[in-house]
Amino acid sequence: MLHQIDAAATAAAPTFDDVRHAARRLAGLAVRTPLLESPALNERVGGRVLLKAETLQRTGSFKFRGAYNRISQIPEQDRAGGVVAFSSGNHAQGVAAAAALLGLPAVIVMPSDAPAIKVANTRGYGAEVVFYDRFTESREEIGAAIAARKRATLVRPYDDAGVIAGQGTCGLEVVEQAKHEGLVLDSMLVCCGGGGLTAGCALAFGALSPQTKLFTVEPAGYDDTRLSLEAGRPLPHGKAAASICDALLTPRPGDMTFAINRTRVHAGLSVTDAEVKAAMRYAFRTLKLVVEPGGAVCLAAVLAGKISAAGGVTGLTLSGGNVDAELYRAVLAEED
Repeated sequence: MLHQIDAAATAAAPTFDDVRHAARRLAGLAVRTPLLESPALNERVGGRVLLKAETLQRTGSFKFRGAYNRISQIPEQDRAGGVVAFSSGNHAQGVAAAAALLGLPAVIVMPSDAPAIKVANTRGYGAEVVFYDRFTESREEIGAAIAARKRATLVRPYDDAGVIAGQGTCGLEVVEQAKHEGLVLDSMLVCCGGGGLTAGCALAFGALSPQTKLFTVEPAGYDDTRLSLEAGRPLPHGKAAASICDALLTPRPGDMTFAINRTRVHAGLSVTDAEVKAAMRYAFRTLKLVVEPGGAVCLAAVLAGKISAAGGVTGLTLSGGNVDAELYRAVLAEED
């Protein structure tokens, strides 16, 4: 069964050409976010670190890229029922905003403990929010039922060719922006939940900068992609303690994303909540950027020495900035 799933997922997976097409669809809509460099950070790690600030993306995370690319390709005859998605918040906002731009109704299935700012923003884009209990209910089953009832298109958060290709435009921009500065990245760190951003970046770097080593970064205890890469097959992370990285708490890699990532990702890394909090404080105090927990994992990996950036050029994603004010205030108040 595993080989059948792999074969089907591989056959349906997008290519780098799809990433190029996505970039054209997103031109003038998605923000070409800056690739930032901090002298203070470079000095601290002894190398050059390039930060892709998707915190400044439309809706506050990279998720708008994949959502718009996918929804914009829905045939006209299938648009009346709108779209349905399930998400803890960033994909929710991306889908809601993309649907609004395209004039489609949207229903988003969100966990009852989703950050309030993400719920409010999703509703602010005009979407209907349906809550579920992430510990006792299946968001996939709820989303599928709503989609069937409304005859809507289900827009999955990562295991979808259109979504992956859209996320790949982030990696495409990183390579192009680095090249503009005369740089080739030795390593690229990508935050990882279901693996959609990683897969998109893998397509872009595989085509344009194959010498760059790609790393995933996940919360400790939720490092299912790392476990899967080491085992050579998709594995769940098992039971884990709670984590503040709400955007990255998927139970296992997607079939399509893993079909891409298993041969293109060099290794998987993980970081603790304490390391993530320290990275959020560093981003605020030194980089002058607001980064949510899930968006700070790659910076945390570099700051905590999970990978050496000394003497080389390291890229990383700051993937989102949608953090509740109370949590952010508490994180900033803690001591390093």
